[in-house]
Amino acid sequence: MRWVAAAGRELIGLFIDDGSLALVALAWLALCAVVLPRLGLTPTTQALLLFAGLALGLVENARRAARQKRRS
Repeated sequence: MRWVAAAGRELIGLFIDDGSLALVALAWLALCAVVLPRLGLTPTTQALLLFAGLALGLVENARRAARQKRRS
């Protein structure tokens, strides 16, 4: 049964390499789903805000990973 758990972890690892990036993306998606429709913005503006937040999360994650790699 250990091999099933190991295979499951490997499968999840294919899609979620960094847990903090996944959490930031999920939190931003949830926030956008709740808040943006209530603001009365155009769909284009909502899409741009969604993209900008996800892009900022990715950039921050890449910067953090580069700092950690430089230290080691």
